[in-house]
Amino acid sequence: MIARVVASALVVGAVTGGVACWLRHTFLVTTVAGRSMLPTYTSGDRMLVRRVPLARVRSGDVVVLADGDLPARSTRSASTRRDPPGELIVKRAVAVPGDPVPAGVPVPDQVVPPGHLIVLGDNADASYDSRNAGYYAADALIGVVVRGMRRNPHS
Repeated sequence: MIARVVASALVVGAVTGGVACWLRHTFLVTTVAGRSMLPTYTSGDRMLVRRVPLARVRSGDVVVLADGDLPARSTRSASTRRDPPGELIVKRAVAVPGDPVPAGVPVPDQVVPPGHLIVLGDNADASYDSRNAGYYAADALIGVVVRGMRRNPHS
């Protein structure tokens, strides 16, 4: 009887640990810092991000990217402004590989090449994005925002 209880506890623990690892590998929860995605997201808003490859990103998706040498598993706040290398940034994907390059983006191509995307902040006046930096590499992509949660304005 005790052996059966111990075996059941070990199975439950292994399953729980496996689910926790899968969730951690698949999702990221982060907090917005900055103004470049106003009015969509404000500083302090939380977001649930699903880690995806570039092939799963569509124009119009809000994405989180690593700015610099940031490990993909970071839980740092996602910034919507220009930060020191190593921060996460939040932008809207406006063109993915094969899409036409939007006007105002200083790149030599007419079509976004493989392995790259063009991202813009919703608040152009406060955004450092593809209008300044050109393409963002697929290697910088962390994932797509699947849910945003407004911060409590009374906190």
